[in-house]
Amino acid sequence: MITKEKRIETVKKYGKSPSDAGSTPVQIALLTDRIKDLSGHLKANKKDYSSQRGLLKMVGQRRRLLGYLKKIDLTAYNAILKQLDLRK
Repeated sequence: MITKEKRIETVKKYGKSPSDAGSTPVQIALLTDRIKDLSGHLKANKKDYSSQRGLLKMVGQRRRLLGYLKKIDLTAYNAILKQLDLRK
């Protein structure tokens, strides 16, 4: 589970201001944090199928947000991929 402090830190790092939690790069970064956390849970609990479904939904949401960001602002898209270490 992502703590409140971790969430605030992520918003400050990827947002334009400390209260900018809704912009696309911030949403992608928060989803990435949740995906990494849930992936660790699923390694320990292989038969937790409801969490596995939630993980797949989050991955799909992040993929759609990345596609949107790529259409709107290619430089921000490339920057967020590099910062989050996605798609090598």
